[in-house]
Amino acid sequence: MKISVNDEAREVPEGLPLQTLLAELGLESKPGLAVAVNHSVVPAAELAAYQLAAEDAVLIIQATQGG
Repeated sequence: MKISVNDEAREVPEGLPLQTLLAELGLESKPGLAVAVNHSVVPAAELAAYQLAAEDAVLIIQATQGG
């Protein structure tokens, strides 16, 4: 099925857990990570249970610090 990740089209298996997508992207254990699907934030505790659907728009943001 087709989804978008940070505005890039991506083909993934149907029902892919959001946590699995993050692992495939090498982001599973990154600190300060925020994930939203279709403009709704998905809490970290729900990443493993959240299953992606066709045409979902995933936005992944990693907090940084600087000065």
